[in-house]
Amino acid sequence: MSDHITPIHLNDISVIRGDRKLIDHVSCTIEGGGITTIMGPNGAGKSLLIRCLHGLTDIDSGTIKFGTSPLNDEIRRRQSMVFQTPTMMRRSVFANLFFAATRHQTADNTHIHDILDQVGLDHLADQSARLLSGGEKQRLALARALITRPDILFLDESTSNLDPASTKIIEDIIINVGRSGTKIIAVTHDIGQAKRLADDVIFLNNGAVCEHSLSSAFFKKPVSLPAQAYLAGELVI
Repeated sequence: MSDHITPIHLNDISVIRGDRKLIDHVSCTIEGGGITTIMGPNGAGKSLLIRCLHGLTDIDSGTIKFGTSPLNDEIRRRQSMVFQTPTMMRRSVFANLFFAATRHQTADNTHIHDILDQVGLDHLADQSARLLSGGEKQRLALARALITRPDILFLDESTSNLDPASTKIIEDIIINVGRSGTKIIAVTHDIGQAKRLADDVIFLNNGAVCEHSLSSAFFKKPVSLPAQAYLAGELVI
């Protein structure tokens, strides 16, 4: 991992739409290495926050710095993102990966097969991507993100539509990717998943950070009232 990319410093960032602050003066530091999960109730701003970090949504105020540098094209090229619902191109599993690799100048057949093997899809390399199961499609989406050898991998509810078996396969891949040195920032509403994956947790409510702590501390004794209510299965206001 490139040392100058992380940690990520968010300083008083806001995103405003009309008279609503969707991200409300968020300040925190996301350290390099490991897996950071972003949690919170629906509408808290979780997905919007990682879209800002990935440069898909502009912030209206504040700053985001990767190490000492603001987000730029070079840093974005070293990031990848997997969305909740994957989109498959009308071509084979291998060709989906080859297209992504070509765009990032990493089109090496051996590397492509290595990535397919990493996500358990190499035996399906010649099959149409659109004929894959839901879990297989999400694994291919993850492979497309990994083919670029990203320093930072963003995951936006990447297992929310999957059955438990497919979810476990994805989680195992995520853990291995994190161990390899890629920084992972994952949005999830699944408390069990966050317990299994997270090194630290950022808890959002109404666009603001209520809590940012180590996973062990967060799940044992959250400090903020909204986080306490969320973990207890109560409605968070």
